[in-house]
Amino acid sequence: MAPRPRPLPSPAELLRLDHQVCFALYSASLAMTKLYTPLLDALGLTYPQYVALLALWERDGLTVSELGERLFLDSGTLTPLLKRLQAAGLVARQRDPQDERRVRITLTPQGQALRQRAEGIPRCVMERSQCDVSELQALTRQLTTLRDRLAAR
Repeated sequence: MAPRPRPLPSPAELLRLDHQVCFALYSASLAMTKLYTPLLDALGLTYPQYVALLALWERDGLTVSELGERLFLDSGTLTPLLKRLQAAGLVARQRDPQDERRVRITLTPQGQALRQRAEGIPRCVMERSQCDVSELQALTRQLTTLRDRLAAR
């Protein structure tokens, strides 16, 4: 026999703060930012700069638009971030010789070397979250699915 579906909670119950997915994500994001801040300060990076470098460490030479799509950032947000990374000597921005309208972002040797210093960050997150790799992978898949569903609307 199939289990019976649970009845929906009352409207008052649904409005409880602790029942809000948005609040759970928001408060978890604040806690995650608090964890990442000292780790990234040691590298001289902000969180948006870190995720941009993560994307470039996976695939160097992305165009600004490709990087923006990957990070879910518009060019108005991404351009100043990339200018700061360039000023720090971590990336170079160059016009694509095959299409002058596109700007390619490439890691400098200093930007490539920073990857090695960043390699300990995921382990710190795992230890502080008290989650093992499989738990974090499952959570990441769930959040990615939620993001994709919300974005599709």
